[in-house]
Formats: sequence, C-alpha cells, structure tokens
Amino acid sequence: MQSFFFEINVGMMREFSYLCRAKVMSQKNLQIQEQAQAQGQMQIQQMLPQQVLLVRLTEMPVEALQHRVELECMENPWLEASPSNSLSEEREDWQQEDSPLPGEGTGGEAVYDYRSEEDMPDFLMGASHSNNAAEYMSYDDTLSLTDRLREQMADFELTDHEKELMEYLIGSLDEDGLLKKSLAILADEAEIYQGLNTSAEELEKVLKVLQQFDPPGIGARSLQECLLIQVQRNEKLPYRDKLILLFSKYFDDFIHKRWQQLSHKLNVSLWDTEQMQKEVLRLNPRPGGTLGAKTADRTQTIQPDFLVDTDEDGTITVTLARGNQPSLVISSDADGQQDAFVRQYVERGQMFINALQQRAETMTRTMQAIVKLQKSFFQTGDETRLRPMKLDDVAEVTCYDISTISRVANSKYVETTFGTYPLKWFFTHRATQTNDGDDVTARQVMAALRRIIEQEDKQQPLSDERLTQMLQADGFNIARRTVAKYREQMGIPVARMRKK
Repeated sequence: MQSFFFEINVGMMREFSYLCRAKVMSQKNLQIQEQAQAQGQMQIQQMLPQQVLLVRLTEMPVEALQHRVELECMENPWLEASPSNSLSEEREDWQQEDSPLPGEGTGGEAVYDYRSEEDMPDFLMGASHSNNAAEYMSYDDTLSLTDRLREQMADFELTDHEKELMEYLIGSLDEDGLLKKSLAILADEAEIYQGLNTSAEELEKVLKVLQQFDPPGIGARSLQECLLIQVQRNEKLPYRDKLILLFSKYFDDFIHKRWQQLSHKLNVSLWDTEQMQKEVLRLNPRPGGTLGAKTADRTQTIQPDFLVDTDEDGTITVTLARGNQPSLVISSDADGQQDAFVRQYVERGQMFINALQQRAETMTRTMQAIVKLQKSFFQTGDETRLRPMKLDDVAEVTCYDISTISRVANSKYVETTFGTYPLKWFFTHRATQTNDGDDVTARQVMAALRRIIEQEDKQQPLSDERLTQMLQADGFNIARRTVAKYREQMGIPVARMRKK
C-alpha cells in the first residue's frame, strides 16, 4: 500500500516538474516571438507620404523646386497661386545675433535618412566644381564657342567651299579652342565622313584665316603656336619682339624655365626677364575657355538658394531665395465639395503646401546655423577665418538629423557680399592644431604656406622641409608630407621649378 502511494507521489512530482518546465519554455518562446515580432516591425517600417515628399523637396535647389511647383499646379486642378502671394516673398530675412537659434535647446527632431550621403542626388554640381574653392556666378552669355566663330566668318571673304572647310575646322577644335589633329588626318577624315574633297595644303590656308579670329590663339595646333599667335597679334605688347624670338626659337628653354640662360640668349637684363615673365602670364593658353566649351549650347547660370548680406556694422541678414515660386493655396471652388475625387486632390494639394512650408523652415534654420558657426567669415570675407565645421556641428545647433543637414547642403548655393559659394564649401575639417591647442583648417594652413612662398627669395626658393620648419615656427603643428600635399593642391611647383 505504501509502495502504491509512493509511486503516485513520484508520478505527480514528475508531472508537476514537467508542467513547470513547459511553462518556462512557453514563456521563453513567447519572449522570442515578441522579439522577432518587434524586429520584423523595425525592418518593414516605411516613411509616410508626407515625409517622402518633404525629403524630395528639401534636396531640390531653388530652380528645380520652381519646376516642381509648376508641375504640381499643372497636375492638381484645385491648387493655384495665392492672389496675395504671401508665401512668394523674395526675401525671408533673419538677422544674426547672439541669441539662440529658433528651436535651439529644444528636443531633437527625428528626420528621414538615406543609407549614406552618396545616395543623394546632385542637381547642380559638375566636374568643374572644386571642394576647396569658391564657386562664383557664371556669366550670362548664351553663345557657344562654335556660334561665336561662325559669326566671324562673315568678316572674311571665303568661297562656298572654303566656308565648308572652315565649318569643318571649327567643329574639329577641342574645348580649349585648339586643333589637336594633324591637317593630313583631318583632310582624310573630311573626305571619308563629310564628303569634302580637300588636302592638307588647302586646310592650312583656311586655318590661317581661322587663326585671325577672336579670341587670339584660336585654332592653334600647339601651346607654342597659341602663345606665338597672341604675341604677334598684339603690336602694343611690351617686349613683343623678344617674346616672338622666345617662343619661336627658344621655346624649349621657356618650357623648362631656364630664365637665366634666356636672359643671355635674348640679350636682356634679369630685370627685363622678370618683366617678360609677367607679360607671358597675361597670355591665355586656353583661348576657347573664354567663350565656353564648343559643345555647350547654353552656359549654366548659378541661381543661389540663399542670400547673405553683411552691413558695415557687422550685422548679418540671411534670406531664403524663392525665385519665381508662387504662393500656393487651395482653390475656393473646392469648398463644400463632397466628391471623393475632389477631396483626394484637395488633400494632396494641402500636403504639398505644408511640405513647402516645412522645407522653408528647414532651409532657413540650417543656413542660420551655418552663419552662426562661421560668423567671422561672413563678416570679413577672409576664408582663413573659417573654423572647422562638420555636418554634426550644424545638426547639433539646429536639432535636425545629420541626413537633413546633408540634404540642405547638397547642391545649394549662397550668395554673399564676397561672392557666391556652394554650401558644401563651408564644411571644413580640422587639419591640425596650433601650439595653443586651437583647431586649424586646411585653408588656414594653405594661406600661410602661400604667404611664405610669395615672400621667399626667388633665387633660392624654400624646400618643403624649410617650409615645414617655418610653418611650425608660426605655430602650425604640421608634417612635411602634408606641406607637400597642400603645395601640390595649390598648383605650386617644387623649389627647383620656382627658381628664377
């Protein structure tokens, strides 16, 4: 009997133990399921349409935004320009003071992100733009080099056949306005591809006429011929005869900067040699560049997204440029409409108007922060006064996400009292520190380096090692290889090439 009850108790204990283990396993499985569910929700989370629209509008420069607004008005019949045009003010001013920025010190604002900055579109940035130099307003000339040269053909007496050959030669110029192919090859290609029967001798005759066109040096077949043409055409040029002799007979010495030998060969003093060098620097090795590339039908004019004015007392005013963008409102005809089709367009239009307002606020606050952080530059125009600044620094001041700052800075330009700059130009990294522990940008180091080189003895130019020592004496903690890198970036040759 006791054995029977003992077996029952053992069985109950086993069942109780099994139930406990099952309950624990069930709780663990539930936790795992909850974690998996939470992880799954994080992975499939998507931005709302309003957020996506704001992202797209924020990354657009003012010209692209204007086209986007026009397209939206065309597609939405219930969206129209406001009669008062209250939102299309040309200026939205804000004066730089020492008071906190709008929203500064408040909680952060969660904004929308790309995977990286490289994923962002770039509407205006071209291959010619530099990361370390200011981008100034392009001239408003709309004629290409080809058009300019064709206009000048009327000033010369040419037969119909010679006009065809002239057109062919103009089309064969590179973007610098130079003719890189030999006339023999051009004669063969003219017959094969254009059906023009000609010879190298005939092309030579037409080319001599082309080389009389403006700008001087156009149609040259080499740098030597380009410079020689410019000197020969300028009868009032100082040292003209000596320069013609220099380029025609001693061009190899000129290329290798053997100025001391040239002074003997040209029978001039060293002072005259220096004056000749100054005249050479005024010549244009790229004559076609003065009128734009021959393949461009239109030259692009930079339209600034911001205007920053600095008064004589140092007061800075920030303006958000709106271009020709109109103020948008929902049409009064939509009031009281119950049709689902109409309501859909009304909601879409209101969402677009709200996104434009949010974009304006985001753009303005970001530019305000940049001016606040780079206040010394905007008051003086001295690029050496730019302080190291990263996207994180602006994000901290504005309480925006770093991706939002990147979108605002990308493809945007600001017109200042001292020139027009891409917004990216103001973001500079710390290059080194001074002996006092202050951060120094690469531009400050380059400015100091250029100043030292300009003041050096041209008979005994300074080596990179000596330049490093002098910079270190001025308080810049910098290595010799960094000095060499900055010197090359500024286009300054090594010491032996700077010797005169």
